[in-house]
Amino acid sequence: MGKNSIEVIINKKVYQLSGSESEEYLQKLARYIDRKMQELSQTAGYDKMSLEYQNLMLSLNLADEYFKCREELEQMDKEATERERQLFETKHEMIDATIQCETLQKMVSEYKEEIIKLQKELLKLEQRATDE
Repeated sequence: MGKNSIEVIINKKVYQLSGSESEEYLQKLARYIDRKMQELSQTAGYDKMSLEYQNLMLSLNLADEYFKCREELEQMDKEATERERQLFETKHEMIDATIQCETLQKMVSEYKEEIIKLQKELLKLEQRATDE
């Protein structure tokens, strides 16, 4: 992708931005920084701070957001890992239950066959008893 160059407005000043990202993305970044600067300008005493201190405040606010987002992402990753572990365990429990169910069904089938054999034998014995 080629290099994009656009004009953006940040804190009521026009700047030339260049980057390999799309123009839309660069505008989005500029709007975000502009909004953050506007938010900070609402802080009591902000306009009396030196430009260096204002920039420091902006940097600290951005770093704060970054670390909070990163922490949230790490928490979401942990939760996703835990859900995956639980899903894995549940799948194995289902497999075990399926195997146990199939085993029990086989035993029921074998018992039914045994019952049928025993009933046939009982009928034969009753038939002999009545014949004698």
